[in-house]
Amino acid sequence: MSIPYTLQNKTIWVAGHGGMVGSALIRALKKRDIADDRILTAPRDTVDLCNQNAVDDWMGTHKPDVILLAAAKVGGIVANRDEPAAFLYDNLMIQSNVIHAAHRHQADKLVFLGSSCIYPKDAPQPITEDRLMTGPLEKTNDAYAIAKIAGIKLCQSYRMQYGADFISVMPCNLYGPGDYYDALRSHVIPAMLMKFDHAVQNGDTNITLWGTGTPLREFLYVDDCAEAILHAATHYTDTDTGSGDMSHINIGSGHEISIRDLAQMIASITGFDGDITFDPSMPDGVARKIMDSRKINALGWHPATPLEDGIKLAYKDYKDRHASVPRQDR
Repeated sequence: MSIPYTLQNKTIWVAGHGGMVGSALIRALKKRDIADDRILTAPRDTVDLCNQNAVDDWMGTHKPDVILLAAAKVGGIVANRDEPAAFLYDNLMIQSNVIHAAHRHQADKLVFLGSSCIYPKDAPQPITEDRLMTGPLEKTNDAYAIAKIAGIKLCQSYRMQYGADFISVMPCNLYGPGDYYDALRSHVIPAMLMKFDHAVQNGDTNITLWGTGTPLREFLYVDDCAEAILHAATHYTDTDTGSGDMSHINIGSGHEISIRDLAQMIASITGFDGDITFDPSMPDGVARKIMDSRKINALGWHPATPLEDGIKLAYKDYKDRHASVPRQDR
């Protein structure tokens, strides 16, 4: 398949359209003037992505040309710790069923969405794509990571055995409109937004956060990620790289911030002016994690949204959608 690949006049299935990334992908497709009738979605009450026959039947009926595989079971440290079987099983089933059906029904292109947690916990920083499977994973989310590694390898295997143009992209930590808000189960930015907003509403003067505050993290606004995924879909296929390694591709902002500094930024955005303390008895995760995104940068994609601007947009979305959510303590 030649590069660039056009999405115009293609039927595109956004698998996981109701999630944060899926909804951002739909916004990005519409910005590219992809007609509504060319964008396919499959609500959960229509097709269970964990059911192989249901997925195969749906794919056989709708015949998408392009599949953007953003469907997954996701969650923060607590959710991954408490439900490893569910994170492993559900994600293995979803991605295996969709990828296999894409092959059976001869989709032109499939983009599998992975996660930066696939990399070893002690990987050299910034993390390059070739660090995959070179060391032990972070224990707090290894079940999810193993499922995502299997998805990468499945895409690679279908490319190797059948010549299918299935690629994988690995974003860093994402945030933005449509995020999942739960004090115990969310990722760090939505969890903090919720916690700080509740503190402001309740007149609290102190907030305690998990860990030491010292880990460094990279964050990417979800609409920037959606643009990167579409850019990869139209500008990247391993068959044209000559690399021979059938590599996945990283997507990151290129900037990192400590959890402590992130907390101070979110405090300012939400209007919290009290004290922030950290509980070192609770898990930090890995000390540092930033992606090496030179490969996708070389293809012409760069992030557009500074972190503070993106968090302000995320907070507005939270207030618009969750203003009446009852307080939950973390």
